[in-house]
Amino acid sequence: MAAVVGLIAGCYEQITFGYKVKTEEKEWTAIPDFTHHAHTASVSTVATSERFVVTGSKDETIQVYDMKKGIEHGALLHHNGSITCLEFYGTSYLLSGGEDGLLCVWSTKKWECVKSIKAHKGHVTSLSVHPSGKLALTVGTDKSLRTWNLIKGRSAFIKNIKQNAHIVRWSPDGDRYVVVLNDKMDIYKLETASVTGTVTNPKRISSIKFLNNAILAVAGDDETVRLCDVGKAEWLCEFKAHETRVKAVDSFIMEDYCVMVTASNDGFIKMWKLHLKEQELNPPVLLGEVNAAARLTCLAVWKPSSGQQVAEEKSAATKSQELAQGVAKTKRVRIATEEVILEDESKPKKKKRDKGKKSVK
Repeated sequence: MAAVVGLIAGCYEQITFGYKVKTEEKEWTAIPDFTHHAHTASVSTVATSERFVVTGSKDETIQVYDMKKGIEHGALLHHNGSITCLEFYGTSYLLSGGEDGLLCVWSTKKWECVKSIKAHKGHVTSLSVHPSGKLALTVGTDKSLRTWNLIKGRSAFIKNIKQNAHIVRWSPDGDRYVVVLNDKMDIYKLETASVTGTVTNPKRISSIKFLNNAILAVAGDDETVRLCDVGKAEWLCEFKAHETRVKAVDSFIMEDYCVMVTASNDGFIKMWKLHLKEQELNPPVLLGEVNAAARLTCLAVWKPSSGQQVAEEKSAATKSQELAQGVAKTKRVRIATEEVILEDESKPKKKKRDKGKKSVK
């Protein structure tokens, strides 16, 4: 069976798109896998683990999809404001940030909110978990960059910056991190927590992705994607990726090359082949594309675990039947002060005595 990866994209039209791509073909084709209209506002962010896909929206909810079972798992309701950023750490935890300034840590075992931290006075605009899982970085609209000790669940370091940053990312080996302020990228070294270089993009930066520890892909409010050497803080090459502005970029590694995936306002998701080990970096070659026919806002690559069996394509009738069964068994997660309440919507609700506790929705 050919290796399969998934492409997950969200859009302004409130829909989440899922595609499956067989990677052993010469010209890659993205086959529609699912579309889901679970949100009531535009989809703002998406993240993936080996089993789950999560989407955040301006409707203040996080929707969870179980890719192993092929069903909707439920909604996480804790943030009071738009969900701005989501990131998994391994298979056990999900971190979320929102306009309410909260940084939430969720356990994926029972989808409990195990920690809720008031991270910023304004919005949390971006978060990034260190590869070790011990640290996280957040930036917000209070013009601060904060380092969090995830073991103790508290702030470890606060750095005031001159502008509101909207993206922060660790490098794959965790020795550097990049902070994006409008059209400018500041490259920091972990050892000194100081800026080692600054790179300016011609347009406001919308998305960045480390392709490896040295090369960073940068997408902005134009049709061009640029590749940056973070060690030297200089541009390596650029290429026209879409007809309109590029909203998101992600990547994954094949045996001897990197695949970069881009999504644009023009509705297209494109896959690009790039050889990173060559002495001189050349612009990538287009492997394949698909038109979602929507104004895309976010993108993530989903890769199943090596031991996970990828199901064969099923008929539309079978899929519809399974989806109906899955939705009937959906569990919605609500936070009431410090306790987590799981409501199984497939069973009749039992009347509970009012003990004077006020639930927070």
